[in-house]
Amino acid sequence: MSQLNRNIIYGILLAGLLVAPLLFYPIFLMKVLCFALFACAFNLLLGFTGLLSFGHAAFFGMSAYVTAHAVKVWGLPPEIGILAGMVVGAGLGLVVGLIAIRRQGIYFAMITLALAQMVFFFALQAPFTGGEDGLQAVPRGHLFGFISLANNTAMYYFVLAVFLIGFLLIWRVVHSPFGQVLKAIRENEQRAISLGYKVDQYKLTAFVMSAALSGLAGSTKSLVFQLASLTDVHWHMSGEVVLMTLLGGMGTLFGPVVGALLVVSIQNYFATFGAFVTIIQGVIFVACVLMFRRGIVGEFNAFISRRRNQKREAEKAVPGGHADKPAGRTPPSAGAPETA
Repeated sequence: MSQLNRNIIYGILLAGLLVAPLLFYPIFLMKVLCFALFACAFNLLLGFTGLLSFGHAAFFGMSAYVTAHAVKVWGLPPEIGILAGMVVGAGLGLVVGLIAIRRQGIYFAMITLALAQMVFFFALQAPFTGGEDGLQAVPRGHLFGFISLANNTAMYYFVLAVFLIGFLLIWRVVHSPFGQVLKAIRENEQRAISLGYKVDQYKLTAFVMSAALSGLAGSTKSLVFQLASLTDVHWHMSGEVVLMTLLGGMGTLFGPVVGALLVVSIQNYFATFGAFVTIIQGVIFVACVLMFRRGIVGEFNAFISRRRNQKREAEKAVPGGHADKPAGRTPPSAGAPETA
């Protein structure tokens, strides 16, 4: 796909996001964007670094609590409250990362889960979190002191801006030399060590960045729903973000966005089925794992790659095809053998 066609597609997607509140319920769209950012942040760790964390709900939920408390109790403006939540998410990620990064594989995953459960019980007992009731009626406030976020449309465009900033930051990291090192660690950590890279420092940096962006998503969600509760910090939230990433396609930029859209849509439009919605999610997850092993976007990318390779092979197979013509030389005359 040429860069021009890619830019046209990006422009269409951006235009669609701008007009989406005219066609769909803004609260639903904002929930999708918040979870899409959460899944993209998690994918930075799992898909591009190869680290599976079962504790990302700790960063998501704790940042939501901090932002809700800062805005409701301290009276901070929403942008400062979100930054405070993001800083807490990054700090918590640094602490968890320093402990968990020493281990690999299932041991790393279990340590993150155990530490996340400690954060859950802290949120349950801490006086500023509201316990089982959570922090309710969180005011959205005024952005930069003059833009009221009480209006759902204004709030949507603010959430869209936050999502785009987070997504572009992840895109830049993935396509930077730092991101290439992360991919090398994912593919073969021992080889990366042999090349002289300080692998633990790279993994810790990726972990903190993922935690900070997860905190950004959680902080934004607490303002959208004007609520921070134990659901945000529960281990089930960690499972949901894993599900979103795997459904969409880990290791792809748009995969987590598609996965978040799919999961949130199921929860929203199948809510009338009550507890059976989890069964529906399980069936869809099993079906996607069986049919789309790379995830939805991953399989689509693989299909496009196969088509491109088939086209190249077809061009090479055609006598006198463009692929067989060396640059700067005229094709050989008919019947004359072409020298190498």
